[in-house]
Amino acid sequence: MKPRRFTEEQIIGILKQAQAGMKIVDLCREHGISDATFYTWRSKYGGMEVSEAKRLKQLEDENKKLKQMLADAMLENKAIKDVLSKKW
Repeated sequence: MKPRRFTEEQIIGILKQAQAGMKIVDLCREHGISDATFYTWRSKYGGMEVSEAKRLKQLEDENKKLKQMLADAMLENKAIKDVLSKKW
């Protein structure tokens, strides 16, 4: 996976600059991001503080781990059912 170029703190700082009245085009050019990236960040992090963004990241990571655990358990369950359904 490609490492992130900006941290949550930096992203929120960029969004706050836009809220302060800086033009989005100038802001994107200054930080080397596209307009689409800015609007994606705004939809995800808009109105958040740094602590909230860190908590969001933690919850997303935890959710990812739980989904993987569920997928593994379902795969195991299916394998057991397949073995038990065979006629001996």
